[in-house]
Amino acid sequence: MKLTNFKMKRNRLLLVSAVAVSVTASSFLLLSPKTAMIKKDFAVAEQQYDQLLKTSKDLTQFPRTTNKDGSVRSTDVWDWTGGFFPGGLWYLYEYTQKPEWKAAATEWTEALEKGQFLTQHHDVGFVMYCSYGNALRFEKDPEKIEKYHKILIQSAESALTRFDPKVGLIKSWNAKKSWDKKTTWQYPVIIDNMMNLEMLCYVSKLTGNPKYKEVAMSHALNTMKNHFRPDFSTYHVVDYDANGNVIHQQTNQGYADNSTWSRGQGWAIYGFTMMYRETKDKRFLEAAQKAADFYLNHPNLPKDKVPYWDFNVNQPGYQPDWAYDAKKLDYVPRDASAAALTASGLLELSTFASNGTKYFKQAELMLQSLSGTGYLAKPGTNAGFILKHSVGSFPHNSEIDVPLVYADYYFLEALLRYQKLLK
Repeated sequence: MKLTNFKMKRNRLLLVSAVAVSVTASSFLLLSPKTAMIKKDFAVAEQQYDQLLKTSKDLTQFPRTTNKDGSVRSTDVWDWTGGFFPGGLWYLYEYTQKPEWKAAATEWTEALEKGQFLTQHHDVGFVMYCSYGNALRFEKDPEKIEKYHKILIQSAESALTRFDPKVGLIKSWNAKKSWDKKTTWQYPVIIDNMMNLEMLCYVSKLTGNPKYKEVAMSHALNTMKNHFRPDFSTYHVVDYDANGNVIHQQTNQGYADNSTWSRGQGWAIYGFTMMYRETKDKRFLEAAQKAADFYLNHPNLPKDKVPYWDFNVNQPGYQPDWAYDAKKLDYVPRDASAAALTASGLLELSTFASNGTKYFKQAELMLQSLSGTGYLAKPGTNAGFILKHSVGSFPHNSEIDVPLVYADYYFLEALLRYQKLLK
């Protein structure tokens, strides 16, 4: 009798184990490799940003990168990167729908309220739209919605203080010495500035006042005219005189004046795609596609699609005026931030272009590389940031081969866009 009971119990255990294995295997099979990758990446992102929240308690200090000792380096509301951390938190909430991520995103977004009056440089769009713009996609409280609307309207007004109708562009920086200290820029406009135009288009829709979108159109058209070379590579900086005449076409964070800074090319792809979405002006779609084709077809783009920080480093015909060799690096750093934002831009471009599959597949390859162990941080490392191996400004010996919060932001955005397109 005892032996019979033992056999019965053993058989039941074997049956339960077999069912459990079957259910686990079935659950795994329900996830395609692409969906599994997205799920894994967001799981890592949750662990990393949970760590960042635990180490970043001061709501006046927004995580940006790491110090030399590996600790978190933060900046205040007047820097250009403040909106990316709350923006990343909103993306975590969008994917997980967990209330704790919404609470954190709201807290860090509202910590940027003073940023609506940022007029010292052009990046009020980065700061306020990546944060409050994302918040408005999820906020349901009428009082908060009204408050956030007012904040974005004021942010757009702040951006317009830097627009001169005679020049037709939003001034990026105040007059300053060029990167090589040889000239003084009078009215410098950088390719990055394309990214601040989305907020202006939004505020025109919000208020019914076309002036914000008209400024965005003017800026985009003049950028298209003077920032692109014939092959649709981009200058980083174009400097103008008071009448809107081009004085200089140079770089600030790239290798040389005639080289192509990889993140700058990414800003162009993303920015002109966004402007096509907002205006349906086919000139912007054409510019975005040609900028993307230059990027994707460049012989110096590595096989994993994560670019070097500049496409022309150490190439014949490109000579910087600064001591590149003095940096004493035995390798050319990659820029994961350029890959992340380009992947996000290409995914949106794929929905507009007639040959969109090409852009989708290239973005997919970029995301697969960024999701690998070479770039995705191991949980508990990287000071809580998600991606490794980005470059801020090599010529200034600043933020070389480190995590950058905007790399994380565009990586999460790209994953969400990828997920929606897969569906």
